[in-house]
Amino acid sequence: MDAFDEVHREWVALSAKRLRLLAEVDGARAWAAVGATSCEAWLSDRHRLPAWEARRDVEAARALQEMPAAREALASGELPSSALRTLVEARKIAPEAFSGAEGTLVEAATELSQKAFRNRVELWRHRVEDPAGAAKRRHEARRVHYGRTLDGMVRLDGMLDTEAGQVLITAVRAVVDSEGSRGEVRTHAQRRADALEHLCRSYLGSRDRPRVGGERPVVTVTVDASVLSRGSGPGGLPDAGPVPAEIVRRMACDASVVRMVMSGDSEPLDVGRKTRVVPAGLRRAVEVRDRHCRFPGCDRPPAWSDVHHVVHWADGGPTSLANLLLLCWAHHRAVHQEGFGLSLADGGRPVFTTPDGRVLGEDRAPRHVMGANRGPP
Repeated sequence: MDAFDEVHREWVALSAKRLRLLAEVDGARAWAAVGATSCEAWLSDRHRLPAWEARRDVEAARALQEMPAAREALASGELPSSALRTLVEARKIAPEAFSGAEGTLVEAATELSQKAFRNRVELWRHRVEDPAGAAKRRHEARRVHYGRTLDGMVRLDGMLDTEAGQVLITAVRAVVDSEGSRGEVRTHAQRRADALEHLCRSYLGSRDRPRVGGERPVVTVTVDASVLSRGSGPGGLPDAGPVPAEIVRRMACDASVVRMVMSGDSEPLDVGRKTRVVPAGLRRAVEVRDRHCRFPGCDRPPAWSDVHHVVHWADGGPTSLANLLLLCWAHHRAVHQEGFGLSLADGGRPVFTTPDGRVLGEDRAPRHVMGANRGPP
């Protein structure tokens, strides 16, 4: 531990030297000599850093030129790198006030825990910032980024001003709280992620959503016909990337389908007319009959559900009332991707089985009264 502490101090001091040299490269515009468009672009390309990390480093290097106390504490290994980022952010809030308080803030950074130091900076900020100017600055700094990760996830990153942030928190919390927590196995973070998905699905499913390019916004998946019929091979989402066949088959249960004939070099030759797999009138009939998700023990309402083909339409299953069943998004996913089975017994009664073949409790008869288990997946 002592050895690690020593190396850590050396690493902090070396970080200070790195930022000082980076400031020299930036100030001399040395990056322009090698054809880079900015110091951030040069740093990102030459040292294979993510763009956000390069921007953060250049910002810190520039700020340190006007922060003598922080620069000295960093060079001696006394100032944590996390505290440096906090100081850089504080300086942007009120540069003139920061100059007078820098020594005190740096001293606090070397003595307090990171949490306690941030609280100290918060108190300082409240004393010096102009409320109207701060609100404008936060609003102008708002941003949301999203992109694909290497393992097929979609990563969200962003900053919201105070008002917008509270709107988001309130909406997500309302969905989470409506579910209750009895028997819950998801983490709090997973529940918030599912709530955000529910809010987006509800918006896309609303009748008053705006038209873009003459039609309502939709989630589009491109897939070879063989994937739907054989259940093997990926489909593709335009922004989120490839998705497995079972996800495609689940999405296709209740969707509009456009037939497109392609040539060998993937050039569209013929696009068939758009056909509704489950027409609106038939969906209404399913909703009236089922009233809620038909998975045993679940009564999530139709607004949070898909219409599922018991025998998939790609396998020849008819789009008829007898072959359709209302499943909430979570249980629709469970049937398609998590190994749960579904078949129809005599009289059309659905029978659900677990991945290991056990029959679940008998499906409840449709009823008008919704229970407490009304939450999004």
